[in-house]
Amino acid sequence: MLRVRVAAVVAAGGLLAVALGIRALSGRAVVDSSGALSQYSGTALYAAMMYAGVFVLAPKARPLGAATAAITFCWAIELFQLTGLPAELSSHSWLARLALGVAFDPADLLWYVVGVVPLAAIHQLAVVRSRA
Repeated sequence: MLRVRVAAVVAAGGLLAVALGIRALSGRAVVDSSGALSQYSGTALYAAMMYAGVFVLAPKARPLGAATAAITFCWAIELFQLTGLPAELSSHSWLARLALGVAFDPADLLWYVVGVVPLAAIHQLAVVRSRA
């Protein structure tokens, strides 16, 4: 159990580092002048971090259940942005901005799935192979 939780925390930290690195590099016009790389990769990596986070809370979770929980959580946060409260909180805190975002973007609903499904598929394949 502890090993799974530690691995999940390390994975989430690595995903956060990648997301912040992309954001830092995308500020340079040579890498991504439109900001799309930073926006969409950040959204997908946020969802991937949530997938890892499920295993911190529930280390025995199965891939499909973890994927469902992560995507549902991300969609809930995205829909919460429609209230305007995340934008208000984000104006006062960089951490709130990272966790809650600012404005609803319907494209993000798809990018959350893009961030989770490949991880869940790889995880499921690993589970099947370990049983064989």
